[in-house]
Amino acid sequence: MSNNNFELSPNVLEKYLQKESKHFTKKDLIDFVIGNHIEMLNFRYVAEDGRLKTLNFVINSIAYLDQILTTGERVDGSSLFSFIEASTSDLYVVPRYNTAFVNPFEEVPCLDILCSYYNSEGKPLESSPEYILRKANQIFTQKTGMTFKALGELEYYIIAPKEENKTFPAIDQRGYHASEPFTSYEFIRKEAMRLIAASGGQIKYGHSEVGHFSDEKYFYEQHEIEFLPCEAESAAQQLVIAKWILRKVCNEYGVKVSFAPKISVGKAGSGLHIHMLLEKDGRNIMVHQNELSDEAKKMIAGILDMADALTAFGNTIPTSYLRLVPYQEAPTNICWGDRNRSVLIRVPLGWRGDLKMIEDANPNIKSEKKTEISKQTVEIRSGDGSADIFLYMASLVVATLHGLEMEDSLQLAENLYVNVNIFHNENKNRLSELKGLPVSCHESALALEQKRAYLEKNDIFPKGLIDSSIAKLRSYNDDKLSERLYGKHEEIYKLVMEHLHCM
Repeated sequence: MSNNNFELSPNVLEKYLQKESKHFTKKDLIDFVIGNHIEMLNFRYVAEDGRLKTLNFVINSIAYLDQILTTGERVDGSSLFSFIEASTSDLYVVPRYNTAFVNPFEEVPCLDILCSYYNSEGKPLESSPEYILRKANQIFTQKTGMTFKALGELEYYIIAPKEENKTFPAIDQRGYHASEPFTSYEFIRKEAMRLIAASGGQIKYGHSEVGHFSDEKYFYEQHEIEFLPCEAESAAQQLVIAKWILRKVCNEYGVKVSFAPKISVGKAGSGLHIHMLLEKDGRNIMVHQNELSDEAKKMIAGILDMADALTAFGNTIPTSYLRLVPYQEAPTNICWGDRNRSVLIRVPLGWRGDLKMIEDANPNIKSEKKTEISKQTVEIRSGDGSADIFLYMASLVVATLHGLEMEDSLQLAENLYVNVNIFHNENKNRLSELKGLPVSCHESALALEQKRAYLEKNDIFPKGLIDSSIAKLRSYNDDKLSERLYGKHEEIYKLVMEHLHCM
């Protein structure tokens, strides 16, 4: 008999199996393959470039399918990660059953599943970003008894040939929550959202964003898809799959999509804001007696204390630092505040207090009992589409643990609280008291070098990975890049195009 809990589920596998994805088993997947005449299986895994890789299998028997799902397969690790030598390059990729989804694009019925990397001894690959996040999550829960949950706000631009004589032109930099016909590519966003949800993504909502502009050849339209809170590993996985789906959909419609942090100087950039919360015994503990809890403030303090080093994983290319400039609703200084979009960590509205908005909006309805479920999160606003999503999420988990363990974290949180717009002239004294974020990959590498011990603690981030991250950031040679590029529009355009399809 059908379980009503799954009647509205867009997740094809969950609806068929009548269970949540976290409970999927090998038998479930085999039963689905047989019952739905699935002909192919795709192994998916994220490599050093942050993009999904693919290994295709034709399903020729139940025994072969069982073998693939049990043992995984070999791959050439040296072609996936620069730190793996060709002489010892073999890795195993082993499927994680809870990540399986029906491929929404294949004409031949196909099941996709994300995989983890293992070395020749059958142990997790220590430098795999997916494993680093898994380890960070496990250690965090072991030490605190809490669950770290997160959600991403995925911003992106659709880039299309410029249309002439458009009847309803969008206003430059005024596209926030615009509706058709004042936005042209809402239909792509909605199609992508449907496919992401069918593939297991937990979507909160989607909307158009501020950035709408054009140049001589192209029209640029910014959108955002925001997800619901879930455990950190799932939050990272669904962002990777969502970026893949958006690229596939846009490619089919003959337009470009870019998650790059900056498309044009003076226009809105695209961030990857991450909302975070702490749970204990299944309950959100970010609020205590309608005020932000001590645990939440310690979380904020830890992230602020490591904020400059976190850019090494959240802002990984030179154009990241063309976005982190004043007056663009992007953070430049290390501070936090309530509902304040000029700070690094924002505490958004969280339905606190005795709110009766629903009764006011609907005066004829019977009074409803106030829900006890807290939605409170805190949001870090520095990251962007160049982020190595697994490593960035892992670094946020580590920073939160750091804050919970720091003796002076509550004092630090109090010192760095800001309740004004720090970019207004009357607040320049307060601004001068705050430490700035890195302004280049060069400065980000310096910060990572200085604070690497926090990340390497508990053997979460391998030393070799920190070394390679620092080396990559330094390889851009972008010290004082903004000053060097000032007014040089052709050079800026060339740099933007070079990093248009980051991660």
